Amino acid sequence: MDEPLGEDRVKLAGYFAGKCSGRKKTTHVMRPTRTTAAASLWTKKQEKNMSSVREHYATHLGPIYIWMAGGFDAAVKRGAAEMETINVLPIANSVAVDLGSGFGMHAVPLANRGFSVLAIDTCFELLDELRRRRNTLPIETIEDDLLVFRKHLTTEAQIVLCMGDTITHLSDFESVLQLISEVSEVLMTGGRFIITFRDYSLALTGEQRFIPVRSDDRRILTCFLEYADSYVTVHDILHEFDASGWHLRVGSYRKLRLAPDWICTALDSSGFDVRREPGMAGMVRLVATRVR
Repeated sequence: MDEPLGEDRVKLAGYFAGKCSGRKKTTHVMRPTRTTAAASLWTKKQEKNMSSVREHYATHLGPIYIWMAGGFDAAVKRGAAEMETINVLPIANSVAVDLGSGFGMHAVPLANRGFSVLAIDTCFELLDELRRRRNTLPIETIEDDLLVFRKHLTTEAQIVLCMGDTITHLSDFESVLQLISEVSEVLMTGGRFIITFRDYSLALTGEQRFIPVRSDDRRILTCFLEYADSYVTVHDILHEFDASGWHLRVGSYRKLRLAPDWICTALDSSGFDVRREPGMAGMVRLVATRVR
């Protein structure tokens, strides 16, 4: 994502005043406006960034993602524990949507709990792994952009997930608002939108910006974070060993610097009652129940 233009930066800054609360507020989220020329430029930059995210996963992270997560079985076990913690159980309508499903860390546990799951991701390799692993579980895999998930859904959903920092992959703040609005339209009353993400609103400095992800005797993955006003550029630094020695590959993409309070305010304005709690691996978890 590129930085907001002119007065849009002021408007977006105002978003961060909201707080999570069980009591419904009258706060309304403003949508940034811009001239036609600026909007056209903004759209092109959004498309470029989304392409960058898709390409980064296709060529850099996708092939090592299961390794990075500690293996398929271990990752699915953690996903099942998280669903148990949140107490996600199917009722009359047992449709669940997993946005950014990857290889099925949460989709598989949801299906095992009795849901019919629509698993959407932009990474073919990760979805292909899920297709191989789902066996007879009721999981439909879709390779598409998160923002068009509704065209693949034919009924109301009980649960929509957007886990593991996926929401920060969106191109800009407007796309986050659009996603929240779309989810509110498809959820049944009492249905839940569950989001986990990293809080990038406070910038790390110095050596804190180097984050060891995982390593073994043949592979080392480290992230370096480079902060701008409204996004952080994530540099994935991968060392791999083969018969000819160690080789270095570096890839990068942008993530939005989303503050938890801003997302809480946006969810509240779209008819959700929001509960904020600690998530896995230092993430923020928001459990938003549609109440209106």
